[in-house]
Amino acid sequence: MITREQYVPGPARDATIQKRDGDKWTLVLVRQLRQSPEKVWKAITDPAELKEWAPFDVDRNLATVGVTFKLTWVGSPTPIELTVTRADAPKVLEFTDMRWELEPVAGGTRLTLWSSLDRRYVAMGASGWHICLDALDQFVAGTPMGRIAGPAAMKSEGWKELLRDYANLLRAEVPSW
Repeated sequence: MITREQYVPGPARDATIQKRDGDKWTLVLVRQLRQSPEKVWKAITDPAELKEWAPFDVDRNLATVGVTFKLTWVGSPTPIELTVTRADAPKVLEFTDMRWELEPVAGGTRLTLWSSLDRRYVAMGASGWHICLDALDQFVAGTPMGRIAGPAAMKSEGWKELLRDYANLLRAEVPSW
């Protein structure tokens, strides 16, 4: 079991970007998780489980198409209202600029996440999602380490190195602030 205090992210991996419109790009992350798609599905749709690992909170279960919900990113005071556009349990969840695909594989689930964002923040988004997906893997394995997201992620051990790794991997810039 890894505690939040012991956690250090591994190297950048399994990430690509795809051009969309203007400055919008889609970050694609792939992760092998040690649990079944059903268990991962619950972790990506249930508000209580999302609080354990995700970089956002939601006010409703996301497992049903058409559900309108409020999403609040960690560190942001303002919720945004979104609608689930696809919910095919335990395979695909989609809302606005985010899509999750779960595929059963030997020993667990292959999770593919598509997240659209501004090109300037691709490396930062990849780094943040990397840490959150590590927390998701620990959570679904029954050894939660707690959510590390938003400002806490940027202050965590290994953040700067991970950010540089993703900037190099994705040929993206590192925000200058």
